[in-house]
Amino acid sequence: MKRLTGLLLILSIVMGITARDVKTFNDSWSFKKGPFPTDPILFQSGFDQRWQEVTIPHTWNATDMQNDKDNFYAGEAFYKKTYRPDASLSDKRVFLNFEGVSTVMELYVNGVFAGNHKGGYSAFTIEITKLLKFGENNELLVKVDNTPRPDIVPVNNTLFAVYGGIYRPVHLIVTEKVNITVTDYASPGIYITQKNVTGKSADVDVEIKVENKNVDARNILLQTTIYDMEGNLKLKKEANVNVLPQGRQFFTQSFTIVKPHLWQGLEDPYLYKVVTRIILDGSVIDEVIQPLGLRHFELKAADGMYLNGKKVPMYGVCRHQDWWQLGSALTNEQHDTDLAMIKETGATTIRLAHYQQSEYFYSKCDSIGFMIWAEIPFVNRVSTKEADNAKQQMTELIRQNYNHPSIYTWGVHNEVYTPINYTASLTAELHDLAKSEDPYRYTVSVNGYGDPGHGVNMNADIQGINRYFGWYEKTIQDMEPWIEGMEKNYPGYKIMLAEYGTEANIYHQDEVVGDVGDCCGFDKRYNETFATRFHEIQWGYIAKHPYLLASYLWNTFDFATPATSQGGVEARNMKGLVTFDRKLKKDPFYWYKANWSKEPVLYLTQRRATERENKITPVTVYSNIGIPQLFVNGVEVKKYTKGTTDVHYIFENVELKEGVNNIEVKALSKGTIYEDKILWNYAGGENKGLNKDKPKVNKNEHIGL
Repeated sequence: MKRLTGLLLILSIVMGITARDVKTFNDSWSFKKGPFPTDPILFQSGFDQRWQEVTIPHTWNATDMQNDKDNFYAGEAFYKKTYRPDASLSDKRVFLNFEGVSTVMELYVNGVFAGNHKGGYSAFTIEITKLLKFGENNELLVKVDNTPRPDIVPVNNTLFAVYGGIYRPVHLIVTEKVNITVTDYASPGIYITQKNVTGKSADVDVEIKVENKNVDARNILLQTTIYDMEGNLKLKKEANVNVLPQGRQFFTQSFTIVKPHLWQGLEDPYLYKVVTRIILDGSVIDEVIQPLGLRHFELKAADGMYLNGKKVPMYGVCRHQDWWQLGSALTNEQHDTDLAMIKETGATTIRLAHYQQSEYFYSKCDSIGFMIWAEIPFVNRVSTKEADNAKQQMTELIRQNYNHPSIYTWGVHNEVYTPINYTASLTAELHDLAKSEDPYRYTVSVNGYGDPGHGVNMNADIQGINRYFGWYEKTIQDMEPWIEGMEKNYPGYKIMLAEYGTEANIYHQDEVVGDVGDCCGFDKRYNETFATRFHEIQWGYIAKHPYLLASYLWNTFDFATPATSQGGVEARNMKGLVTFDRKLKKDPFYWYKANWSKEPVLYLTQRRATERENKITPVTVYSNIGIPQLFVNGVEVKKYTKGTTDVHYIFENVELKEGVNNIEVKALSKGTIYEDKILWNYAGGENKGLNKDKPKVNKNEHIGL
């Protein structure tokens, strides 16, 4: 409550004095989807037919990319909106800020081209001041196209859905003619650099970019204030500066914070607020607020992550942003739901794959305390024509998110290979660009081959490697000798397991998965039981090998994969711990929660494998609160073996009776009794199970069981 009061105090200060006006601009848009005739005449009356009203965020692929691998629309569409700026704004500057438009867009104001953008995941801002008729109605027209192009990353939509549309919020920004820069790659216009961060002191530099669109120079007071979490003023700097009307002006204000309250991840995500103001003739004419989390990241080879000198575990998950029947057009509520589930697993770090994600999501990671890997969508394929756009998106990613304390590394590529010389060279250039933009964070590139010495590798600070032992290659058990081989052959390298995982269709259930070693028996390996066993084995290996500085399981949530069909479901990747609709957490979700989370976990697996084929069967329990007591039909089963980690209990040779069997587990922890129960049916060879009418495969629907 004390922290909330402090934040509200800061907001009240800001709302009371700022001249910058930022409004949501999401309502009353009209939409029209193609395909259109070649070279449509955009501004003739015939084009004004068949519009439908929509609200932003919006995508036209919310269902077709998720249901049919062969028939989804990727092409042109149009959005339009009427805007009537008040006549009093004629002496101001007016901008449109788009948080995400996929994939390319052109903006027209009253039929005149205003600007464009290439790339579906980064924000951008376009000034429209000179094209507006103040006091009159103005037509804004946005042309959007999500057709894959070789000059824009990603160059295809094979690995994930590239949903078309204005799928993130739009903002209208109005400023004075002297302002903190709005169009510097849609950055906040101020860059907060922290150095020499310890528990004793921290040095903070605030670089401010200022513009003056008057005809003459202006003398202003530039003021930067740092507030603590409770809203108390900690430090303030002021400087009288002269801002020329030619080009952007750069100013830096430096601070030393004594005995700082450090940002300590999930343990203590403490945030200061940095408030930068432009004051002219005694009045505040512009203001920008940014977070400040004081922290120092250090990755030690073959050891791990040290945050402010304290070793912290890197329990990692990956996240795609799409939802079932919503696509990528998400509200903050959906982002919050995803974050809550990730936090429930006990994860400490998130790889936000494979593209820049929403500003809201990064901000929430700051306040929750996750350590973030942020990356651009240079992924999957190389065209040799994407270099300029990849560099543009890298610049946008860094400048827009420079001040987020949660981000510890910038991702430059994922699984892009031939031509090797081109890919290696571009990766090195992206690394250099990232270091020029931000020398204080790590960079990381990712390869799907197991050898760090592969030709495209070792061009970033961290080498990430994706390995799917037991799924796409070899056997589950081959992971451990692979890790041991790197420990021997590449000592001192910073290596992370960037992806690992397996599919799990909740409608595919088997009591026994048989030999879980060999990969590639895909028709039999989509069942949830196999996925559970897969994660039990592989996390057991990962947990005992600190050589891997972090591991990121693929994926937290099922997601859309256009142009593919697998496991009985079209256009779906089911490697998630949670179903696409977020209604059901699969058994592996609780495996990681038991291993990672500090919250009590007592969980019985195979709760959807209700139809039992064997009278004698094992029962698996996850418990991080001590030895569980298992009861089968009211009779305690005492004999168990330990599995791959300390939370893994296996009760072998449990005997079932014919009919319904009550499986119950209990554990006592700190005076509280925890329980979990499931029902299994042993039919004695007859098909009279508990859920016999439920489909084994549900092709295009997704219903949480």
